[in-house]
Formats: sequence, structure tokens, C-alpha cells
Amino acid sequence: MERRETTDQEAEQMDVESQDLVQNLPTEIGMGGNILYQYQGFWCPKLSINGMMLFQQHFEAQKTDIILASIPKSGTTWLKALAYTIVNRSHYSLEESPLFTNGPHGVVPFLEFDFSSENQFQELDKLAKPRIFGTHSPYMALPCSVKDSAARIVYVCRNPLDMFISYWKFSGNIRKENEKHLSLEDAFDKFCQGVHGYGPFWDHLSGYWKASTETPDKVLFLKYEDMKKNSVFHIKKLADFLGFPFSVDEEKQGLMEEISRVCSFESMKNYEATKSGTGPLGIPASAFLRKGKVGDSLNYLTPSMVGRVENLIQKKLQVSGLSFCMSDKLQNGV
Repeated sequence: MERRETTDQEAEQMDVESQDLVQNLPTEIGMGGNILYQYQGFWCPKLSINGMMLFQQHFEAQKTDIILASIPKSGTTWLKALAYTIVNRSHYSLEESPLFTNGPHGVVPFLEFDFSSENQFQELDKLAKPRIFGTHSPYMALPCSVKDSAARIVYVCRNPLDMFISYWKFSGNIRKENEKHLSLEDAFDKFCQGVHGYGPFWDHLSGYWKASTETPDKVLFLKYEDMKKNSVFHIKKLADFLGFPFSVDEEKQGLMEEISRVCSFESMKNYEATKSGTGPLGIPASAFLRKGKVGDSLNYLTPSMVGRVENLIQKKLQVSGLSFCMSDKLQNGV
């Protein structure tokens, strides 16, 4: 998908709107030294506030839309690759997929990052259906046009321990020269207070979890760890939910296994787009793919840190019924 450059006039108007909005909002420093604003009940990075405003005000959902939602560093890139490949498998052979040259973030744009004017949102009507978009927006902050439409939402979550480490590492890699990357201990303390991009994480998780239990035909809730354990099963589940089920012949031909291979973490790291391209906000595409391993956080966090998150999850998510494998079970993939 082509991204139109923002005109100077649009950029100037954007800055005015953002300044008027944020001047009275509480602020905190994020993991990478960036500014976070407390906006509509969650911590929104400064760089996406204007995009979030435009998304909420001007995005008109269509009944065939597919919205891929996540909190950062929870499997977003992988989900985009899988959903795009499943939906477009009749248009492109796996060997000629635009994923290789454009990357997952190039073919599935972020609604709060990749569009910076009202006109750009209006031009989305011209896109072929189904339109596929990504977002880090909490469920409560989604536009009514999304929540009240027949658009389908797929949410991927990740164990908060692994998500935190991945986010902390990512924040350090993309910070600007004038931004100080927080130490692991300081960043972890903020994380446990809910002060991180699009957090608190427990509100982000519970919002989509609740929506998936109330409207399972509209919101599909996936866990990164489950997908890693059995990717083929979840590719089939995702295809069924999106309305693009695999035929008997496709299953016999091993198409689901091939999609799993083409969209695997190892394959994505070798895409041309990953090696030399850029992702959202001009960030090198390679920065979006680090390790992708389940349980890697235990190589960085102390037992007391793990226990603190375990207690948080029990306190914040117990009523919802949402749970995660923690501690030694996480590293063993149990």
C-alpha cells in the first residue's frame, strides 16, 4: 500500500491540534526516554497521539474490514504476515508474496501511525476489500465505527514477562539521541505501574478478552505462546474466523504448513524488506524482529521481578478468567 506524504499545511494543522490536546495531559517518561501522555485512560506515546485522534475521528469501518490489534511486542509482525497471507493467497503465490519486498508492516498499515490527515483516511475507501489494518489501540479507545460494525478484530497477546523484555529492548534500539534509555530495573518498575506505551497492559488485555467472550464471532483472542506451540492449528483457526477457510485440497497440499514456514520468525528475518527496508515511523524493519522466543524474559528478570508480575496478573486479571503460564513453566513452554 502506498503512503502519501503529508503536506506542510497538514503537518502544521496536525501540530496545532496535538498541542491543544496534550498541553494539559499528565506525562511520564517511557522505557526509551520518550514522552508518554495519559490519554483517555491509557498511556499514549507522543508520536502517535495525533494519529490516534485522526483514527478515532475519521476512520469509517466497513463490514469486511479486518483489524489486527495488539499491545507492542506481542506478536504483531507475525500476526500481520499470517493474516495477509491467508486473505490474499488466491491473489499471490507464496513465492511471489509482497511480504518479501514490502514486509508485514508495509502491506498491513497501522491506523495510528501510517495515516496523518483526514484526507488519507477518506482515501481508504479506494482500497480493495477486505481491508486489513493494524492497531495498538486499547479496545475502549477504538472508534465506535469499529466496535459497532461487523468488522472482525483479531487480538494477539503475549506473556507480559516476555512482552516487557521485548518492548524494553526495542525501545532502546529506536530511541533518539536526546532520549535516555531506562535501566532494566527502572523500566520494570514503570511497567508494573502500567506506565508504558498503550498500557497498563492488564487493561489492554482485559479489554479485548472481555470483547472476545461477549462477541466471539467478532473478536478472536489469540495467545502468542499457543501459536508458537501449534502454528498450523492456529492458521486454520485464523482462516476460519476471517472467512477465508482452507479447502480440503489446500489442506491435503500442505498449504497451511507452507504458510507457517513462509511467515515464521526465521523466514521473516530473511525477507528483503526486513534486511534493508524501514517500518512504521522510519524505524529499520529489522528492529521489529529480535528473538521471538517463549521464556526469554527469564534470562533477564530476577525471581522477585517474576513474582511481582505474577501477583499483578492474579490481582488484575483473576476475575476475567484470563491467565498465563509463568516462571519455569514459561521457559519450558508448558
